[in-house]
Amino acid sequence: MKRSIILACLLALAMTAGCKSPERVVSSVLKEGILEQAGKWLDREPVTVTGFVAERSAGGIHDFYSEGDYWWPDPENPDGPYIRRDGESNPDNFSEHRKAMIDFSMAVGSLASAYLLTGRQEYADAVGKHVCAWFIDEQTRMNPSLLYAQAIKGRVTGRGIGIIDTIHLIEVAQALIRLEDVLGSDCVEGARQWFAQYLQWMTTHPYGIDEMNASNNHGTCWALQAAAFARFTGDREMTELCKQRFKEVFIPTQMAEDGSFPQELARTKPYGYSLFNLDAMATLCHILSEDGEDLWDSLRKAVDYMLPYVQDKGGWPFAKDVMYWDEWPVAQPAFLFAWLRYGDDAYLQAWEKFEHFPTNAEVLRNLPVRNPLLWLED
Repeated sequence: MKRSIILACLLALAMTAGCKSPERVVSSVLKEGILEQAGKWLDREPVTVTGFVAERSAGGIHDFYSEGDYWWPDPENPDGPYIRRDGESNPDNFSEHRKAMIDFSMAVGSLASAYLLTGRQEYADAVGKHVCAWFIDEQTRMNPSLLYAQAIKGRVTGRGIGIIDTIHLIEVAQALIRLEDVLGSDCVEGARQWFAQYLQWMTTHPYGIDEMNASNNHGTCWALQAAAFARFTGDREMTELCKQRFKEVFIPTQMAEDGSFPQELARTKPYGYSLFNLDAMATLCHILSEDGEDLWDSLRKAVDYMLPYVQDKGGWPFAKDVMYWDEWPVAQPAFLFAWLRYGDDAYLQAWEKFEHFPTNAEVLRNLPVRNPLLWLED
């Protein structure tokens, strides 16, 4: 069932029960925070990858660069190749480009949401300013490729798994869809061209092919990005590929019979990774459930598996995460999207009662959907 039909049905049910529409429910929870966040970004100048020099990067000033989070100096060979400590983020690794991209996503998401709430053109104009700086302006734009992401000192100059860093662009693409009629055509078409080029790169370069075939959250996040970018660029062939992978690869190979994600549970941060993969799966499902094809029934078991451990984290039956155990959960979008599909208030409450505007850097890194108002209608 198409999302607009689902929302219409929910709206009819809500009105019959004397309740507010989904849009009004979400707006009532988020409006004050959205306007506060948008106010912080309204007059702030864009900062792109060109604002930070990455001395260890093998690329140029317009190339995004990041270093693998879990890689550290070897105590037995301090000047040699880094070694891996799973789940433990090295604060000394270069992350300024990623932080800038997260800021970009947060700015565009909050400003676009503020426009949807108020209709004030100044919010849309500010979105356009940031979008043009990242995708169009020859002096500041980022190259539409990710050759140098998640590098490891002494080992590799970039890796396919680095593609997960651009997951923060999915809300930028969604904001452009929602504001297309009020942004300048040069801005929208320039951004569309950038996303089309990046989508082409991430589906043909060996890094992109490796990431597409990843068997855990990396594969999920590749498809989530591909689906979001394809929606903006109108690439129906890519949309169909993402549907196929969701049905034929992710559900049968990532999800156990009880709804858990065994590969995420095997990590040193099983709780956080389970939430992260669930959010990515649910957002992908939300994007792809259209044109008479509803993918939600195959995912509900995963939502219901994590629900009690969000309602009461003390019941979590596995080891605590090695880092950032106390920072989760926040308002996980998987439960809001599940509520939109099923209308079960338990899902809404599991989203509504937690932090909607987190500030912890690790949480922000693993929460690419922060502005659900953008996703409530086509």
